[in-house]
Amino acid sequence: MTLIDRISENIKTAMKAKDKIRLETFRSIKKVLIEKEVSVRPSGQTELTPEQEMDALVMISKQRRDSIEQYTKANRLDLAEIEALELAIIEEFLPSQLSDDEIAAAVDAIIAKVGATSAKDLGKVMGPAMQQMKGKADGKKVQDAVKSKLS
Repeated sequence: MTLIDRISENIKTAMKAKDKIRLETFRSIKKVLIEKEVSVRPSGQTELTPEQEMDALVMISKQRRDSIEQYTKANRLDLAEIEALELAIIEEFLPSQLSDDEIAAAVDAIIAKVGATSAKDLGKVMGPAMQQMKGKADGKKVQDAVKSKLS
């Protein structure tokens, strides 16, 4: 069963339960997935790969985190709370997030592997780090860990 199929089933369940937040969130996820699927059709691809689905979910969750931050800065806690609820629903479909210690350990291993020694080697480390931790860790946290290790 594809992610779009699972989301469609969740939409039906949310409609029956009259859960407005879940319904709106699932609809927005489905919209993004369908748009992404349509965008890859010219290349001959008919369905999204699991990696592409994960990319879409990561993008949606990042947008929600940014919105929460902006609403909080603007003292609109009511809107930030709604975004946080939607983020929690989206994260149900993402792999569990790595802890700060796990991120640091992975960064240490990558630094040792590529032989990075200074802040100039940030790019050498960030590429493999983001590839390894894609969907499992926020890019900002990974970047902060790499910067602190290389400074």
